[in-house]
Amino acid sequence: MPHVMAAVLAGGTGSRMGGAVPKQLLPLAGRPVLEHAVAAFQDAPEVDEVLVVMAPDHLREAERIAAPFPKVTAVLPGGSTRTDSSVAALRAVEARPGSDLLLLHDAARPLVARTTVAAAVAALEHAGAVGVAVPSSDTVVRVAPGGGGAEAVAEVPPRAELRRMQTPQGFRLEVLRRAYAAALADPDLVATDDCGVVLRYLPGEPVHIVAGTEANIKVTHPGDVEVAEALLRREAGRGAGEGER
Repeated sequence: MPHVMAAVLAGGTGSRMGGAVPKQLLPLAGRPVLEHAVAAFQDAPEVDEVLVVMAPDHLREAERIAAPFPKVTAVLPGGSTRTDSSVAALRAVEARPGSDLLLLHDAARPLVARTTVAAAVAALEHAGAVGVAVPSSDTVVRVAPGGGGAEAVAEVPPRAELRRMQTPQGFRLEVLRRAYAAALADPDLVATDDCGVVLRYLPGEPVHIVAGTEANIKVTHPGDVEVAEALLRREAGRGAGEGER
């Protein structure tokens, strides 16, 4: 069986939250957002090892949070972009064989389900790259410049073909290494996720999709913590109800 690693990426500072504390360190039900994300992979039996990639100015806090989790083998400094943090994780495992698996997960998604992690790992038995996604419940449009400087609708893609990407995104190491080798040689590289890097730079490598959950939200804007806490309370209530039965 391949060795399965999960890198929890917390390298950003969450400027859209508008606070002095990075979003991954905000309290969520009494624990930092980052702790919830790390715990999800600690509790996943499919995962053998966890790495934490943290904003350089907050490494000490991340080390304190990660200390109770036996699967965490390293807390690494990330970069100013998502790509920088992904590359930091990839370089940290450069000694591992290409057949090993790496999951890359946003620390700002603290409610990832154990079933989602299991599905991503299982899909990598037959795929080199896997993304987690949910159907779009909204109509999504492509816009273009309109008259008077305003935007105008240029295209309405069929909603049935659209998905909203989440994390973790999973890869065989040899696939991700080849994709980033090509990407980092591109001076015009702009990427917001790792499946997109594979799709662009390894066009012959299919990126498979497994189903995510609506609860796997990303803490990005003010108010998202309250939504996440409500979801945690709902799940706790369901668990209590099942215990009573």
